[in-house]
Amino acid sequence: MTYDLTDTTFIIPVRIESEDRLRNVITSVCFLLENFDTRIIIKEFDRQSTFLTMALPQIMDYLEGKEKNITHIFEQSDDPHFYRQMFINQMLDMVETEVVGNYDSDVLLPIDSIIESQRMIVEDEADVVYPYGWGTYQEKIPPSDQLVSEFLSNDCDFSVFEGKTTPDRAESGHVQFIRTSSYREAGMENENFVAYAPEDKERLHRFRTLGYRVGRLEKKVYHLEHARTPNSWINNPHMNNNLQLWDFLQSLNEEELRQYYKEQKYLKKYQ
Repeated sequence: MTYDLTDTTFIIPVRIESEDRLRNVITSVCFLLENFDTRIIIKEFDRQSTFLTMALPQIMDYLEGKEKNITHIFEQSDDPHFYRQMFINQMLDMVETEVVGNYDSDVLLPIDSIIESQRMIVEDEADVVYPYGWGTYQEKIPPSDQLVSEFLSNDCDFSVFEGKTTPDRAESGHVQFIRTSSYREAGMENENFVAYAPEDKERLHRFRTLGYRVGRLEKKVYHLEHARTPNSWINNPHMNNNLQLWDFLQSLNEEELRQYYKEQKYLKKYQ
């Protein structure tokens, strides 16, 4: 069964730096388009497009035509840093639906969590929805071609993962469903954070501080594990600057935070 999610666009920034990342983006995209009538925008930044050459052929084979709902944007670069926040903003600027899913390519969510998250925004119960609980609500799925193949070939049955995951904390990352207009009004992603950063914590803090209605589901989120690089771990060379920015932003009150985002030069690109 395919569920109507035409009010939502998923935006997924990718840099396929390992076999794990390749497996994960194939799995998450196949899962979304197999189960939902929706659109996906993918922004890829790398020396060459691994998505087009290696991921998309497998996605096309699985989806049998539904891949037409993917918009893929590739930016060629030798820059080793992944400017995740900027790429999210570029995709957010393209979104025409009421709801946007800021979606990590390494994440899977129960189908009912996705449906409920969109409903809460469309029916004006929330501006932002975190589709998982705060605390030990993350299930870490070990890297395994066999395991994700079994998941996809069994109609995306999450029971395939039972007894094979490791519980971990979930707080503010993974995926958020956000009213598109609110996301833009609140300052979009903060492009002053570079690569791996506490931008997830800052985003949640900002929405709360600025008075947006933040909803949360007491549900699990499944994280497809992967190898770590400076773009996805604390050895990011920009980490000290990112942490200093996070400390500064936490010190601002609501009025000061609003003023800070009004003054950000990166926002002028999207006006």
